[in-house]
Amino acid sequence: MKISSSLLASIVLMAACVPAAVAEVSLPHLLSDHMVVQRDRPVHIWGRATAGEQVTVSFRGAQAKAATDELGNWSVTLPPGAAGGPFTMQVAGSNTITLHDVMAGDVWIASGQSNMEFMMSQLADADKAIAAVQDPDLRVVRIDKVPSAYPRYDAGMTAWSGATPESIREFSAVAYYFAREIRSKEHVPVGVIESNIGGTVAESWTSMQALSSDAGLMPVFAARASMIDSEEHNRQLQVVEQKAIAEAKVAGKPLPQYPWHPPLGTWAPGELYNSMIAPLTPFAIRGVIWYQGESNSALDRAPIYNRLFPALIQDWRNHWRQGDFPFLYVQIANFKSTPLEDWATIREAQRQTLSLRNTAMAVTIDIGNPDNVHPVDKVDVGQRLALAARSVAYGEHLEYSGPLFREADAEGDSLRLWFDHAEGLAARGGHLEGFEVAAATGDFAKADARIEGNSIVVSSSSISSPARVRYGWANNPTCNLFNRAGLPASPFEGVAR
Repeated sequence: MKISSSLLASIVLMAACVPAAVAEVSLPHLLSDHMVVQRDRPVHIWGRATAGEQVTVSFRGAQAKAATDELGNWSVTLPPGAAGGPFTMQVAGSNTITLHDVMAGDVWIASGQSNMEFMMSQLADADKAIAAVQDPDLRVVRIDKVPSAYPRYDAGMTAWSGATPESIREFSAVAYYFAREIRSKEHVPVGVIESNIGGTVAESWTSMQALSSDAGLMPVFAARASMIDSEEHNRQLQVVEQKAIAEAKVAGKPLPQYPWHPPLGTWAPGELYNSMIAPLTPFAIRGVIWYQGESNSALDRAPIYNRLFPALIQDWRNHWRQGDFPFLYVQIANFKSTPLEDWATIREAQRQTLSLRNTAMAVTIDIGNPDNVHPVDKVDVGQRLALAARSVAYGEHLEYSGPLFREADAEGDSLRLWFDHAEGLAARGGHLEGFEVAAATGDFAKADARIEGNSIVVSSSSISSPARVRYGWANNPTCNLFNRAGLPASPFEGVAR
């Protein structure tokens, strides 16, 4: 239909009289009812509205105002306050948002892969453990598990909720037991933001900015290119494999077992950081608990984990802009992995990362399941992380770590090993096991080991001048060194001075 010039002019005039659409003041999903804000730190609140709009935020008797920028973004900071609540927060612009039941306490991020993702419902005594949960001041929220090619402003997530059997059923068991322990010691509200995905690599959780600024991390991109090249082949394999599994089910035969194919999306460098960490970085936190490393154990990935993992920690600290906040992590447990994986190298990289300030490591070499990559003992893991937090984050004077190798001195045909956290060294279950020595070059040989005070002397009849030592150096090692606190020693590799 042809429109006359007069009719067109009328339409244009009418359109001009309609006011431009106004974007209401909005908040990211994280800022919502029942949330926990970090005590004793400035409270940062941010959101979106119409460009140039004035936004006022009121909280605990204080007010802060800001005008949105040309893109409609606004941000305010309110004064810090002590733990407590519940409080009400009001955000006012062209519309008003009121947040109810806001608590002030300690906020922790729980991230990593499947052993952090391992849910309360997967525990051996799940029903009993879940039924006992009832703590309105332990608040939990879970971030949606999706990758993104670019950093996100917001993330999808569950609603903040107090810990109840319903809210905790699919929540991280490690994170829950960690938070429960902190609650019992600090007596303040605790909020845990769970952001993890099973079977993921550390480079996916690190920003592209950090990865691309370190030439030593370029193998990350080479591995990614190889994955992309092989993706179509993997897709074709999966079609064949799924068909074979379906046929076996119909025929009532044992199901065939096939190798796991890593997912293209969640292994992409930076993409989980973009979607599941970047949206959280404006939010003040007490610290991070982390359980990951298994997926980086492949022989082509493990050698750079000693560079990648510290880069991840520094990267998160840079983006949160809160200084060197506590970053507490779990050293991967014992497991009968394949010869194509090197768990010992990952554990050593995790031990070496303790050189960063305000870090601590929960050793789990004694509580893994050799036949299951997902050991069900998450209570001890959570409690060991909480011990680390009580020291590093809260300043308690207590033993929070098992023995950590410090140095080795040559003494004739022996090496004397010195450790930190070495009070009351003991061999659990009899004589010491798990030590090996080697000359400056050549293979390692099993070593005899004995405890002398706070040191250990190791030697081997087949090595006349030992210069290198290692302990628990296998995917599933036999090792039994503990300290008086009942905490296991970390596996390690070292060279004599």
